[in-house]
Amino acid sequence: MTKAAELANLIGNINAGGGGVNKNVIINGNMNVAQRGTSHAAVANAAFTLDRFSFSHSQDGAFTVTQDSSSPDGFSNSLKLDVTTADSSLAASQYLIMEHKIEAQNLQHLQFGTSSAKNITLSFHVKSNKTGTYGVTIIHEDNSSVMANLTYTIDSADTWEQKSLTFTGDTTGAINDDNGVGFKMGFTLAVGSQWTSGDTSASFRTFANGNYGGGQTVNILDSTSNEWYITGVQLEVGQNATTFEHENFSQTLEKCRRYYSVLADGGTDSGEQIGNQYGYSGGQSEGIVRWGEMRASPSLKHPTGSNYYAIDSQGDTSTFDNMLTYKFTQRSGLLYKTGLSVTQGRSYRFFLNNASAYVHLDAEL
Repeated sequence: MTKAAELANLIGNINAGGGGVNKNVIINGNMNVAQRGTSHAAVANAAFTLDRFSFSHSQDGAFTVTQDSSSPDGFSNSLKLDVTTADSSLAASQYLIMEHKIEAQNLQHLQFGTSSAKNITLSFHVKSNKTGTYGVTIIHEDNSSVMANLTYTIDSADTWEQKSLTFTGDTTGAINDDNGVGFKMGFTLAVGSQWTSGDTSASFRTFANGNYGGGQTVNILDSTSNEWYITGVQLEVGQNATTFEHENFSQTLEKCRRYYSVLADGGTDSGEQIGNQYGYSGGQSEGIVRWGEMRASPSLKHPTGSNYYAIDSQGDTSTFDNMLTYKFTQRSGLLYKTGLSVTQGRSYRFFLNNASAYVHLDAEL
């Protein structure tokens, strides 16, 4: 795209109510943040991989997802899906979809549900050895899950291509101004006949199974030779795709931490500190842990393993396999463990005791 064309697109989007700073409502669209790790084998249904991107699937194949350095000019990373077990004959109801959910209160500027509803444009860079037609669906969750779906085509094998899809603003239903799901966006990579019997529409309409993969011809799972890469995902107001909005890594990481946050990670540093614990009556240790405000009260993610966690005070040490939570809020919570040999009133250092241990917080949509 020439500089003149970029400028014309930007001006057009600004006139439509978009453009400018914070134009992209996708978080981590450049695939730089990977708090859960950079490699995910045998990805389970609904599992998150790189931050803010998850995979929904029901099929007989298997795949890995990694953060990969292969990327188009101007980017450092991409998300790579690599098929490890093929499913060349999908059942009618089977599917594989990469999803990204957008918080409703971040979409209020779209003015959905009014006569001023804004058109939105999705753009991204994609590469695969598997050419053909793929699909993208956006579901407007707060308006009886109405949907809009379009297709894109990978024309040349193993070549980065930029794609752009424009969706018509929905005048029929508003997006709630809350911390729930506003949009659920899905990149369809493999879909059985139940999902492909319909067609495409840039306008939002009543959800129908047959339209979810309408127009798609590719089954990425049909060979273990297949790979699919994506980066530079951007969703913005306007009729045109503009240059991807790059931001500092720290800014993207902070946005991701609203939904998922690492308190301590033994994979990074066995012995990493979690906080302080205090000896309590009845052999219990407990301590308050604080974090940056998250979307909602998070759930605790931590593995159970022999002596994974420990507390220590001047050689007075106890190890244990897991921990319990109490009164978690968006900003803090209490971690505790019973059945220990502790001194009441004593302060203890609380830390990871195994390289496989971690303490993460999950407030994903």
